[in-house]
Amino acid sequence: MATPEEELDALERDGLRRRLRPLESPPGPSVTRGGRRLWNFAANDYLGLAGSAAVRDAFHEGLDRFGHGATASRLVTGSQPPHEAFEEELAAAKSAAAALLFSSGFAAALGIIPALVGKDDTIILDKLCHASLIDGARLSGATLRVFPHNDHARLGELLARTRTKFPDQRILILTESVFSMDGDLCPLREIVDLKDRQGALLLVDEAHGFGVLGPRGMGLAEELGVQDRIEFQFGTLSKAAGLAGAYLATTSAWRELLVNRARSFIYSTAPPPALAHAARRSLGILRSTEGAGLRAALDDRIQRLSPGARSPILPIVLGDNPRALDAAASLEEAGFLVPAIRFPTVPRGTARLRISLSASHPVEAVGELAVALGPLLDPPT
Repeated sequence: MATPEEELDALERDGLRRRLRPLESPPGPSVTRGGRRLWNFAANDYLGLAGSAAVRDAFHEGLDRFGHGATASRLVTGSQPPHEAFEEELAAAKSAAAALLFSSGFAAALGIIPALVGKDDTIILDKLCHASLIDGARLSGATLRVFPHNDHARLGELLARTRTKFPDQRILILTESVFSMDGDLCPLREIVDLKDRQGALLLVDEAHGFGVLGPRGMGLAEELGVQDRIEFQFGTLSKAAGLAGAYLATTSAWRELLVNRARSFIYSTAPPPALAHAARRSLGILRSTEGAGLRAALDDRIQRLSPGARSPILPIVLGDNPRALDAAASLEEAGFLVPAIRFPTVPRGTARLRISLSASHPVEAVGELAVALGPLLDPPT
């Protein structure tokens, strides 16, 4: 039996060992690490709201009015007015009847998916779904079927075959609207049409679309006008919203079932009420003319670095781990924080740099990054 030290040595040899490297400054377009100031192209703060004075003021107001701890789960004494007010406003924004707030995206996925399906059901998911969706699917005990990334034709075949074989089975499709490591968008309209045709359920993870896409920032489903056709709109408050936590927008009946079955909801202390109060302010910004302006600024940065791209996630696939690590180190030496992403976050052989753009990035910083990336894009000799 290998010791922890031996396992760590193996990770080191494979270029897969991770280490915590704390920042010495608040989040923002630039940060301090190791005493050096770096342009931060690693965070998911797409609109710069993690540093918003308005959101911060709302958090302080929430602390003054509701305290800093929920003290218990929502089913005991943890439910407070800010939780319910945020859920009501989010549901309306998502064209849903109801919504439910969770402590984190990972906790939400682990609670929601096993509450919806079980061993007599089937989950069909995109091959590149986030680890939280995969783990939630495995935990459910349902039969798992995987379709190639964004291949809706193959999804249609799997749906038809499953429905023919199990006419009364519950089938749940899992996909992301914007994929977290590739930055591409799913063929959402086609997936919605397919699930309607076969009587399946659909959970769309809008973690990286929420705040970024749609006329009022509610994601790809809003942009395409299909919000009211999706059973489960899932997302987080830790990216464009600049806070923490996660949500599910759905029907009233499904919400009540989750309140009774989602173990990560039932057995977790509620998110701080001050956080929920601040989330209402962030949601208001996302849906306002200010939010539209931030999205326009974000798109300007995206087009400067990758013309034609739709999302602020720009991957540069380098292949092997050492090359990705060396590239990230070179960029850090040049003053840019850009992470090297490796297995198991991405498939083996696809190690990459993952650039995350923000509306708060100065235009000149984006231009300087483009220049610094030039040598890294040359094929290895």
